[in-house]
Amino acid sequence: MADDPFALFDRWFAEAQASEPNDPNAMALATADAAGRPAVRMVLLKGHGPEGFVFYTNHESRKAGDIHGNAQVALLFHWKSLRRQVRIEGRVSVVPDAQADAYFATRSRDSQLGAWASDQSRPLDSRATFEARFDAVKARFDGRDVTRPPHWSGFLTVPDRIEFWQDRAYRLHERRLFTRADAGWDEGLLYP
Repeated sequence: MADDPFALFDRWFAEAQASEPNDPNAMALATADAAGRPAVRMVLLKGHGPEGFVFYTNHESRKAGDIHGNAQVALLFHWKSLRRQVRIEGRVSVVPDAQADAYFATRSRDSQLGAWASDQSRPLDSRATFEARFDAVKARFDGRDVTRPPHWSGFLTVPDRIEFWQDRAYRLHERRLFTRADAGWDEGLLYP
C-alpha cells in the first residue's frame, strides 16, 4: 500500500471537486467540551496539506469553546457522488494571525461584515436584531476595508489518524487506516 495519506487525500478531494454538486469542501466537525459532551456541525475546509486541515470560525462560538476546553476533534468528509468518506482525528491549534488575516481578506465583503455582526452560537431575540447589527457594521466600514475581528480566526487540525472509506457492493467496503508514527505513517486495513 505505502501511500502518503495527504497525497491520497489530494487525489480524492480533486475527484470530489469534479463530481460533488455542492461544497466538496464541507466536513463534519465533531468536538467535545471539557466535560465530554459531544457536538457535531458542518464547516468548510479552507486549506490542507502535510501540516493538516484548516477551517475558520468565530472563537467565541460553541465549537471554539469546545476546542479551547478539549483540543481533540474529528473531521468527516462524505462525498456521496463518489461513495467515499474520509475520517480524520487529531489535535487542533489556532493558526497564526497572518494566515487568518490573509484568508479573511479573500472572503466576500458581506461575509467579512457578518463576522463582525454575529455573536455566533449565542441566543438571538429576532432576525431583525441581527440585520440591524449587520447594517450598523456595514455603515462603520463604509468606504474602507473590513479588518478581521479579533475574535475570528482559524484552526489547524493535525491528524493522528486518517481513514479512507470506499463503498463496495454488498457492504464489503474498503477501509484504509493511516496512523501517525515516529517515522511518518503506519498503514493498514480495517474490516468493513
